Amino acid sequence: MNALQVQCIDGALRCQTTTRLFLAPLITAAVRTPILPNHPILQRRSMHQKPTRPIASPVPKLVPIHQFPRLTPLIKSTPYNTSPAVAEPTITPVFEHKTGTFQYLVADPSTKAAVIIDAVLDYDKCSQTITTTTADGLLSLIREKGYTISHILETHAHADHLTSSFYLQRRLEEQQGTKPPVCIGKRIDRVQMLFGERYGIDADEYEGVFDKLFEDDEEFKVGNLTAKAMHLPGHTPDHLGYKIGDNVFCGDSLFHVDIGTARCDFPGGSAHSLYQSAKKLLSLPDHVKVWTGHDYPPEGERDPVPYVTVGNHREMNKHVKDGVTEDQFVAMRNERDSHLAAPRLLHESLQVNVRAGRLPKKNEAGMRLLKVPVKVKGMGL
Repeated sequence: MNALQVQCIDGALRCQTTTRLFLAPLITAAVRTPILPNHPILQRRSMHQKPTRPIASPVPKLVPIHQFPRLTPLIKSTPYNTSPAVAEPTITPVFEHKTGTFQYLVADPSTKAAVIIDAVLDYDKCSQTITTTTADGLLSLIREKGYTISHILETHAHADHLTSSFYLQRRLEEQQGTKPPVCIGKRIDRVQMLFGERYGIDADEYEGVFDKLFEDDEEFKVGNLTAKAMHLPGHTPDHLGYKIGDNVFCGDSLFHVDIGTARCDFPGGSAHSLYQSAKKLLSLPDHVKVWTGHDYPPEGERDPVPYVTVGNHREMNKHVKDGVTEDQFVAMRNERDSHLAAPRLLHESLQVNVRAGRLPKKNEAGMRLLKVPVKVKGMGL
């Protein structure tokens, strides 16, 4: 370890305390990765505000079906369903507690073709260690259910957790004999170029790393089901949701009614755009389920809940319920965002996620390095 290598001592790097970090000087931190055969790359709350009260509307009872270390897959005692008149997927939400992230397995029950949405790669900030416990839990669940994964879907380049898309793609190719494409929205190139420049990432490490870039409203098949990519900008400019049957997987746009909406203060983010995206979602029929990307339940008050219906959002969402104007929302959102701390894993997440889950190349010393801004106070610099 050289003198510039970041060490997490006494929690010094446990959390950044400002949202405007991108002009700070950078130093690098080595990333420790586990050694796994045939694979090269082998917490706490996010940037989003913590809810202050439980959801007022009835929510589905969740029960654990497996117990992996640091992983709780959650489903109802019977598969999630909506209208019997519409072909509906079987949905398995998997909640990753350390980052408050919901991952989803969404399957066509007639063919057992399935997609993975927003999968998490475990990262310990203090030890700078990446592990695959959560991703391996997903792989185990996929094997148990007999699914064949047709797509690995990202809603956007996340700033609060690392994606395991690349790891899952490699392992699934071994497990099922086919390589599912890693997919995201067509505007990801803007995000990649922006953060590639800020973190000094060579373009050859992020160009072409996603296998499929969706057009707005592009449709694709999951077995016999039809899915659609919906552009939902606001949190980030590249943000997508995925509509499958009477379900929308909305990522970091709408949260639950007691939390409201995602922040909009990242480069390219826009409170105006997020309001319009929320209204696009809330223009769907009342029974449509909106499956969120995160939940932050008050400890001991309620379980993490993966979805709320459009009707419940319109009636009770604290930020965008019926009657809230765009001007009111923008003023509220901008004020709240101005006081939010940066995501704890902001820099590590972005550097991995613009690479579609790949780690930085090894340097001449054999280390993989992620860059972390350093704040300097009281030194006259």
